[in-house]
Amino acid sequence: MPDDRCEVLCLDLEKAEDLRSRRLSIETADRLAGQAKALADPTRLMLAAALGEGEELCVCDLAWVAERTENLVSHHLRQLRSHGLVASRRDGKMVMYSLTERGRELLAATLAAEGVT
Repeated sequence: MPDDRCEVLCLDLEKAEDLRSRRLSIETADRLAGQAKALADPTRLMLAAALGEGEELCVCDLAWVAERTENLVSHHLRQLRSHGLVASRRDGKMVMYSLTERGRELLAATLAAEGVT
């Protein structure tokens, strides 16, 4: 089994220092990883994709599309909302959900990786 480490220290100090000075902060990396993890769940990804096509949908619509219970869909939408990927608004007795701009960007990147549009 090959070892994935260099056998000699071959640090390109100039390049490494430049990259180190511009790396993501821990806070930014944590936030972005959380957003990526939010879409890593198959149900949440399915819901985000439906919102991407349907623009704005209520929990009832999303539950029907995803073939999941309304309680489960509500749980997953809360997760997406807590990571800033969906927004909600009350319309009378209904709560309507839509993707945020960040949600659209992350969904597009995720789907593009598989050639899905």
